[in-house]
Amino acid sequence: MPVPSTKTLFRNVSILDSTGALPYPGDVLVDNDRIASVGTVDPDSARGARVIEGRGRTLMSGLCDAHTHFSWNNSADLDGLGTMPVEEHLLFCLESARTYIESGYTMCLGAASAKERLDVVCRDAINAGRFPGPRYLANGPEIAVTGGALIKSITKFADGPEGMRKAVRELIDLGVDQIKLSMTGEEITGTQRAEDTYFSDEEVHAAVTEAHRRGKRVCAHARSAESVKMCVRNGLDIVYHASFTDAEGFDMLEEAKDWVFVAPGINWLVATLYEAEAFGFPQAAAEAVGYKKELDQAIKGLKEMHRRGVRILPGGDYGFAWTPHGTYARDLEHFVQLLDFTPMEAILSATALGGEIMLRPDELGKVQPGYLADLLLVDGDPLADITVLQKHDKLDYIMKDGQFFKEQAEPAV
Repeated sequence: MPVPSTKTLFRNVSILDSTGALPYPGDVLVDNDRIASVGTVDPDSARGARVIEGRGRTLMSGLCDAHTHFSWNNSADLDGLGTMPVEEHLLFCLESARTYIESGYTMCLGAASAKERLDVVCRDAINAGRFPGPRYLANGPEIAVTGGALIKSITKFADGPEGMRKAVRELIDLGVDQIKLSMTGEEITGTQRAEDTYFSDEEVHAAVTEAHRRGKRVCAHARSAESVKMCVRNGLDIVYHASFTDAEGFDMLEEAKDWVFVAPGINWLVATLYEAEAFGFPQAAAEAVGYKKELDQAIKGLKEMHRRGVRILPGGDYGFAWTPHGTYARDLEHFVQLLDFTPMEAILSATALGGEIMLRPDELGKVQPGYLADLLLVDGDPLADITVLQKHDKLDYIMKDGQFFKEQAEPAV
């Protein structure tokens, strides 16, 4: 029996390499799980390769979602995240993982799990090749202080520095890759305000110190101005939302831009304000509790962060009824339309910065020799129309580790 080729040649593609360079025509050779050559490919090195005729389509890196919830179950019933039986919940998580990679997302950073081991089990199953999914960094239930939980049934409670240390240790023992702190409120709860801050500096410091001692990063649900500054003061790694960042906070984030990431989850604000009426939360109600104010403030603040060079990544809290799984690339459209990113900047935030937040900047997020072969062949030009990345039927080929997860049926030649 002939041995299947380990090589794939993408011939005559428009290479969007995520270095910041404009796309250019050429070929890309994949050998096993790595990109072997880009641009001009030596014919001898490509001998025996499977050939994909690009016909000028865009070849680019797979995308990154920096704020992923596999276990958010597309429901409007937030408390149902806690009551959903664990067996069905695990199946849903595995389906979410498959949806991510089918949507062109080959990198995802977990931002909280609704039950203790859901993320960890999914990550391990993906890594073992048992189920399809993106490269995944797993989280556990988010940690909140007494009286500060957004959804009590999916929260791990801790109070005071010692309580934080204990909670972090317990989650690390489960095998998580990072820790999540829920530091502020969320207006949709009806009781928790987005500008409230529930953690003390001492609690954040204890959690971050304990996690870093064990080689784990910390991310935080941090909408209020004070919570953002608290995150930076205490060396927290990934700030989610950051909607109400003030002038001092901008200065602090700019000073910390070499080590901190911001993932605002902008689609959550847009969709909750304008698209949740069918699920019992009409626009008038969303405006009444403050979502219009928060969206306006977030847009203004994120533009300022972007101007200052703060690393901002997409990831929109997908998995609620009005932010369903499979619609992830809407964030990139929002970055362009609302935050004044160029299409190139939006793509770099979802690819090259994705490699950075995944802690593998020399292997992930670019179409370069030596990088892992996580690639999309797109029927269209994302720089001309960023929304093409939302159209699954335009993602003709999806590759991770040199293996195809989607292959378009090509016309006969």
